[in-house]
Amino acid sequence: MLLKALTKPNDTPLHILFNVLKASVGLMLYGFGVYLTIQAGIGVSPWDTFHIGLSNTLGVIYGTAFIAVSVILIIIDILMKEPIGIGMILDAILVGKAVDLCNWLDIIPAQTNIFAGIGLMLVGLFIEGYMQHLYMSAGLGCGPRDTLLVALIKRFRKVPIGLVSIMILVIVTLLGWLLGGPIGIGTLIGAFLTGPIMQFAFNIAHFDPAKIKHQPILGTFKVLFGKQKKNDSDVQ
Repeated sequence: MLLKALTKPNDTPLHILFNVLKASVGLMLYGFGVYLTIQAGIGVSPWDTFHIGLSNTLGVIYGTAFIAVSVILIIIDILMKEPIGIGMILDAILVGKAVDLCNWLDIIPAQTNIFAGIGLMLVGLFIEGYMQHLYMSAGLGCGPRDTLLVALIKRFRKVPIGLVSIMILVIVTLLGWLLGGPIGIGTLIGAFLTGPIMQFAFNIAHFDPAKIKHQPILGTFKVLFGKQKKNDSDVQ
């Protein structure tokens, strides 16, 4: 399968560079998916409600707001002793800037028809889901937002995963709304269909994220600078 052909262990500098490139492409295309959901014009996903609300409040472009939120989340993830990988850094930078690039190119006009908007929203979510598998299969770590979810799940083991996820989405949606972020039917679609669409995309790609061993950034540096043997990668 294509995924197996593209999957390489992070045990040599060449393999790491290959996976960095693969993750970067996946994240840039993921950003294109986010751009489509915004251009749908029917409200945006919870996290983007917050990003756009913060962008409007601070008077900065989307990508800058996205990076600012990512940096804060990375600090929180570190304080919660979660592993940090190069993929997390790439996620923090590339997704938001890909959206900025698409906005600058003005690829797709904002939709004014609700049915066209729903269709564009679903296409964007599917692209996000499929590109997430490409990014995650690089084994270089998860994004700041996913890592936060994992950290909270570890600390509230008696609380169902779904409930923890919903609580996060409710909080960021509320904050985004207070900051003037757009809310609509797209927000509900993003909140309730992102997970199922992502799983559908994973099934199409025959991808199981549980089988991916993510390499922390220190392990990556050890391989890049020759302080780790080929078959002794520091994975987590």
